[in-house]
Amino acid sequence: MATVLFVEASGAEHRIDVPTGENLMRAALNEGLDGMVGECGGGLACATCHCYVEEDWADRLPAPAQTELDMLECTASERRPSSRLGCQIVVSDALDGLVVHLPAAQY
Repeated sequence: MATVLFVEASGAEHRIDVPTGENLMRAALNEGLDGMVGECGGGLACATCHCYVEEDWADRLPAPAQTELDMLECTASERRPSSRLGCQIVVSDALDGLVVHLPAAQY
């Protein structure tokens, strides 16, 4: 299990204990956080789980696959170097303390 800090666009912060093996999209949806939609259910088909991983953590995550990079071209909010899809980040103990910012819009 890892504790992940989700920061909504409003600035509201939520520390969530996320079970190992669960992805960030599912964790945020289970908590009802604003800024995470996950319309395709994690099928890598919609980009509505777009999020920003704090730069300090970007190098600790597996590199995004080409399909994720392609979907990131379709985000409603600005794409940044720290942009990722929450459905593609699977939580492990090594991600304890991860900080993720949610965008203002997914559509």
